Amino acid sequence: MTNDDRLPGVSAMSLYVPRLRVPLDQWCAWTGNSWDKVRAVVGHSFRVCGRHENVYTMAANAVLRLILQNEIDPARIGSLGLGTESSTDNAAGAVIVRGMVDRALDQLNMPRLSRQLEVPEFKHACLGGVYALKNALRYVNYDGRGRQAIVVSADVAEYERGSSGEQTQGAGAVAMLVEHTPQLFAVDLLHAGSSSAYRGPDFRKPHARHFTDGYAPNTERRSDFPVFSGKYSTYAYLDETVHAVEDMLARLDVSAGSYYESVQGLFFHRPYHLMPVQAMAFLYVRGLARGDHHQAEFQALCAEAGVSVEAVLTETTSTPDLYELVLKGGAENDPYSATSAVASLLRKKPTFRELLTQKMSLGSENTKQLGNLYSAALPAWIAAGLEDAAEKKLPLAGANMVAVGYGSGDAAEAIPITPSEGFEKAAAHIGLARALGGAIDLNQAQYESLHDRRELDLPYAPSAEFVIDRVGTAYDASFQDLSVEYYEYVK
Repeated sequence: MTNDDRLPGVSAMSLYVPRLRVPLDQWCAWTGNSWDKVRAVVGHSFRVCGRHENVYTMAANAVLRLILQNEIDPARIGSLGLGTESSTDNAAGAVIVRGMVDRALDQLNMPRLSRQLEVPEFKHACLGGVYALKNALRYVNYDGRGRQAIVVSADVAEYERGSSGEQTQGAGAVAMLVEHTPQLFAVDLLHAGSSSAYRGPDFRKPHARHFTDGYAPNTERRSDFPVFSGKYSTYAYLDETVHAVEDMLARLDVSAGSYYESVQGLFFHRPYHLMPVQAMAFLYVRGLARGDHHQAEFQALCAEAGVSVEAVLTETTSTPDLYELVLKGGAENDPYSATSAVASLLRKKPTFRELLTQKMSLGSENTKQLGNLYSAALPAWIAAGLEDAAEKKLPLAGANMVAVGYGSGDAAEAIPITPSEGFEKAAAHIGLARALGGAIDLNQAQYESLHDRRELDLPYAPSAEFVIDRVGTAYDASFQDLSVEYYEYVK
């Protein structure tokens, strides 16, 4: 294979999460939730932003770490893409991150990012980062040939206290260096599967909610809490990821059964620990139903679940209109009830648990410490997984893996990825342990004060990171900076 034939991909990754952490066992103690259930379904903890940071400071921190940890020449970067659903400015996006990084590079006596830098922002719920990555891959393979690109996925996932989503909060950013000849993993866009369908009130953040009586009544500040419906959102996630994965399988011209047996790494968008497990069980049952492997197992599962083989088979060819269910008042009706019943049973079987251990365990324990990072959740898991593989000296260069992204609304992408020869060297620079280090656990009073944006005295000062220094107040005819944030890099 010549250099021109190689697939583009990612050469380096870095992670930033806030130091402030909420341990979920303690959260369960003060909210009365079951720690056993939360630990099994959600994870171990989540991070929250301090008063001095937001989505842009986190993104800038991740990008600067990427440059410094991998000795990247800023002048070679031709594109900086930001994927997020937490932006607080409707005009500017990645250029805000660029501005912070440039000023920090000045302080560190390093050259600034190229003046010819593209600075797009991508928004589609949790899929914005994947769309940003696809754009960067196309850039380095076409008009940006010979240059590098940086993609940063950053988000703040926050929910109203007392809501069903509260334990799935999180905050963080992941930056990736994209090159024509990748050092960490290659990305096969030619065989990627895509899917999208409009799902109405699945998971939304309409501006008008801020001016509606009854929105976030228990919160003493303007919030970015989403409007969501748990069961309906789960159906939407499963339906969309299934269509994207099955589109990828068709492009690869491979059966579900043979692919699931041969693939060595499965990474899904991960709003909480159990969601990817549910998705994989759902996909596995559909593969069984199509008859390309383990027919006896499939028939036995259907019988034990109390559903007919024909019902599951019918669902594999159905194309339910989930939005139509909403319009008819049936948003909580499972359009794949038979498949879901079998998948629920399958998740308890030793054979499927072994599949999870073999295909989905890399980096999984570390991601339980992060919480929901929205657009950064998938790349964070990939980073954790490849670092885990490198530390365990697993021979995964050239192995078939897949990254499945999802964004509410709905859209999904299933993209084949392959660790590069010598990926271990690049993985060693990810520094996940360093990123997770120095955590400060919040007690209930501290967490609630921070959640409400009340004054909070914390026992640490920011260091080697970006901070919101001040917020503009001018609103005159000659000059205006009302609500514009000014940032500084604290060495």
